[in-house]
Order: sequence, then C-alpha cells, then structure tokens
Amino acid sequence: MEIQEIAPAKINLAQDILFKRDDAYHEVQMVMASVDLSDYISLVERGDDEIRVETSQAFLPDDKRNHAYQAAKLMQAQSKHKAGVNIYIEKNIPVAAGLGGGSTDAAAVMRGLNKLWNLNLSQDTLVPLANQIGSDVPYSLNGGTALVEGRGEIISQLPAIPYCWVILAKPAISVSTRKIFQRLRVEELDAPFNASNVVEALKKGDYSALMVATGNALESVTFSVHPELASLKAKMQKFGAQGVTMSGTGPTIIGFVKNQKKGKRIYNALKGFCDEVYLVRTQSQQFIRSTRV
Repeated sequence: MEIQEIAPAKINLAQDILFKRDDAYHEVQMVMASVDLSDYISLVERGDDEIRVETSQAFLPDDKRNHAYQAAKLMQAQSKHKAGVNIYIEKNIPVAAGLGGGSTDAAAVMRGLNKLWNLNLSQDTLVPLANQIGSDVPYSLNGGTALVEGRGEIISQLPAIPYCWVILAKPAISVSTRKIFQRLRVEELDAPFNASNVVEALKKGDYSALMVATGNALESVTFSVHPELASLKAKMQKFGAQGVTMSGTGPTIIGFVKNQKKGKRIYNALKGFCDEVYLVRTQSQQFIRSTRV
C-alpha cells in the first residue's frame, strides 16, 4: 500500500521574537498560513526496517540530515513499529527559503506514517515529536492559518486570510535559520510586535488592517547579512504589493494583492530581479489530506 501526502509551504504574516529561553531556544509569537505551493510525499512500507529517502532534487540529502528521514525515525521509535518505509519527495518548495519546506515534508511523513502503519497516534503525541525536528513542524501537522507560540508547540487555529493572492520572491541565496538565530540579539531588535494585530485583523476578516499589521522582527537581522533583500522588499512595495514582509528567516519576500491581474503584473516585474517568483493562493482551511493507493 502507498500513502500520498500533500505538503504545502507556509508564509509568515507575523514573526515576533519575545526573549531567549533558559533552554537556549527563543520564545516566539508567529502567525503562519499555508499556500498552494506544495511538495508531494509518497510513502511505501518496506519488508525490512530500513528508512530510504529519494527526492526529485539530487542535491538534497537522503540520510539523517533530511527532516523527512528524521520524522520517520521518530515515528518508528515512538511506535516500536518493525517495518521500514520508502519515502519519495517531489520537491517544489524552494530550499532554505523561509517557506518551511523541510518542516512541511517532515509533518507530511508523520501524518502519512500514522495512517500507513495504523498507529492512531494523537496530536498530543505527535506535537512533541514534531518539535524535536524543528519549531515549524508542529504547525505543519495541520497547517491552515494559525497563531504559533512558545517554541512552536502552542498552536491556535485562526480564520483564513481574506480572499487575496500572494507573491513570493525568492532570490538566488540560501539562508540558514540556525545562523540567523545565532546572530540574533533580542534586546537589539527595533521592530514593533505584529502578531497580536495580525490576529485581530484575521478575526475581524479585515484585509486592510491585515496589510498594515504584517511584519517580521527578524528582517533587521537577515537584511544585515543580505542587504539585497531590503532592496527586493522595496521593489515589491513600489510595484504595488501590500503587506510586504519577509517569510521566516528569509530570504523569500512576500506581498499580497486582491486582484489576480495586478498580481501577474507584479510577478512579471519581479522576474527581472529575482530567479524564483510565484503567484499563489492561500489555503482556506486545514490541509490534512492523504490518498491511499
């Protein structure tokens, strides 16, 4: 039997860093939303206990460095399941882009193995496992639009973003989340807290207020390493996108438009400056979907 899972990218509408915790992680308040740029995961049970990962991108690791592999290993250990799995990842989400590609793949593997192996593990069991892989993985188990707090393990679902299109511009650089957080000095952040205003705008369904509220406290850190991202953000604003901000630790810059035709104009304008540009929709609800083949 084969299980197929959809693994959507995420964007950050807000990312506030509150303080550094005693466990060396950072306390966060983030608002995330799923978009319809997705990887596709196929899981096939093996006759032995091996975990094998294959991807459509040859440069991606296929061993314990891969989050999908880590997810399968954790699920195997948690359940004491004797079988292994072949994992195939059709990769469409840019790598090291602030769009949660590795995290959403890991979450898809966890969801898929829960079904493939008939484990029936609850969310209360899956979330702590997911948090061992990365702070975005617990959110990615369900996706949709959500407030994410703590170290990433406290998740509150929110109303979907009002109808709009999203432009994603990912320049030809990669950003290491670990290195950005190593450079971060919370006391030096000169950014307003955005998450509470974003949550309020979403609950009211107020698109205009949402566009004013978006923001990312890590922009100053990532932009100090890659100043070209500040220029890309300014270009997207100049071309007419609203709510322009950085997703995650970057380098992807995101912006919003209500009208698809305007989105296409901005998309075309940005193609002259940026290698990878996408015009996508947000997903209106949680995306837990799988197919048995």
